Amino acid sequence: MGRIESRCFKQPENPGAGDKRDVLYTAYELQRSWMNAASSWASIGAEMLGNPALPFGYGAGGSVMASALEVFAHATANYGKPAFDVESVTVDGQTYPVTEAIVMHKPFGNLLRFNHAGLPENAPRLFIVAPMSGHFATLLRGTVARMIERCEVYITDWADAKMVPLSAGSFDLDDYIDYLIAFFEHIGPGAHALAVCQPSVPTFAATAIMAADKHPCRPLSLTMMGGPIDTREAPTTVNDLAMQRPIEWFRHTVIGTVPLQYPGAGRRVYPGFMQLAGFMSMNLGNHM
Repeated sequence: MGRIESRCFKQPENPGAGDKRDVLYTAYELQRSWMNAASSWASIGAEMLGNPALPFGYGAGGSVMASALEVFAHATANYGKPAFDVESVTVDGQTYPVTEAIVMHKPFGNLLRFNHAGLPENAPRLFIVAPMSGHFATLLRGTVARMIERCEVYITDWADAKMVPLSAGSFDLDDYIDYLIAFFEHIGPGAHALAVCQPSVPTFAATAIMAADKHPCRPLSLTMMGGPIDTREAPTTVNDLAMQRPIEWFRHTVIGTVPLQYPGAGRRVYPGFMQLAGFMSMNLGNHM
């Protein structure tokens, strides 16, 4: 299980005020530190039990114990941000190296571009809006690798909110939409947009605003994958919960404060571990 990162929430008037949510986030960090140490010890134990030069693994159940420790070590290890690792692409039987570059930098997220020499000058430009919901944009590395075959690909690389200082300001839905409009402006006229899951709503809003303003950089097309706009159609458990609880319940239940050891200390966020727990609880049997 990779490390699940925090996502930002609009700051209240008294950011950093201590309450049970702050204790929850701190308790999670303590637990994660302990699990990192346990993961290291489990990894060492698995290596000792599996080393043919050592006698520890030759006893009854030695191999089973080694496998169990290895599974535990991988499940509890703390993984950093993975790379997209899209180094080359094969088009019509010819392989081209892929260039990855940050073309626009903003406090809460960068705009990345993927390109290669095999693309024609009039190749379509595709702007992929990755989810900001508890994981990195590299979750879509397979999508980038496939689309780069025929398109010049741009993708949002959202920042981990706990690493963004309070001096950078807040990041709410309005800011999200403003970011997307700025990214569209940087890409230029004639681009296509692909929003995957959670960003469907802000991308749809940005597209609508730009269309109403007759903005020259509004996208030619918008594809929304897995992101319902009218959630009254085919409601899920998430919809039911949203209708059963007022917005204040969510503010007081799932929003926490970034602990002091991070650059974004005091920032109010919807922590990634809370999101993961929510996702898993809806379909716990399948996850298990």
